[in-house]
Amino acid sequence: MIRNLLFSIFFFVGIIIISIIFLPALLLPRKITLLGGKLMGYWAGFCLRVFLSVKIIIKGKENIVTDQKFFIAASHQSMFETFYLQTVFNSPVFILKKELLRIPVFGWYLKKIGSISINRNKVSKDNLGFFEDILKTVNNSDRPLIIFPQGTRVLPDERPSFKKGAARIYQELSIACQPVAINSGYVWPKKGAKNSHKTITVSILNPINAGIVKENFLKDLESKIYKELNLLN
Repeated sequence: MIRNLLFSIFFFVGIIIISIIFLPALLLPRKITLLGGKLMGYWAGFCLRVFLSVKIIIKGKENIVTDQKFFIAASHQSMFETFYLQTVFNSPVFILKKELLRIPVFGWYLKKIGSISINRNKVSKDNLGFFEDILKTVNNSDRPLIIFPQGTRVLPDERPSFKKGAARIYQELSIACQPVAINSGYVWPKKGAKNSHKTITVSILNPINAGIVKENFLKDLESKIYKELNLLN
């Protein structure tokens, strides 16, 4: 309990301090604000190591796509990946719930860094232009898009089918996909206490090239990520 309390206090206080320090960056070029995001990612890793004695392993760095545009499809078990993946990849562009943009200060940052919002389970004028926004963002930036094809945070042993939206994005973008498997839920579950003296592995898998039939792509992506998660568990 003491470890959990210390982690929560230092982590969230640190995030608040970073947010305050980078407030002026909202009026500066986007790349300055993105540095704040990376700093939050490093802070998350620091707090996990120091207060929970968690080891973080990055596996498969050699698989990161470097010679073409790509998007990241990562498993989603905790808050960890939303922070830490900013330190592994080049400031990825997140797709997120529109409600998050309404949060004071935090929402301002999300808008500034170019996050793409969507109203879930709702047909709206904004949602109809969702894929146009993605295409525009990918074509005009060197930053990779990141999606969580499970749709939400899941328990470490859960294996829900991937959302069809991931296949649609793959088809619309016509670029390579970088699968990433992360077993963070064993340390930082979506509910309950965090666990100490464990290892979080971020496993970067071989990319899936563009041009595959979208249904086959989705099956391949799901198989690759779940197979790797089974090995990490």
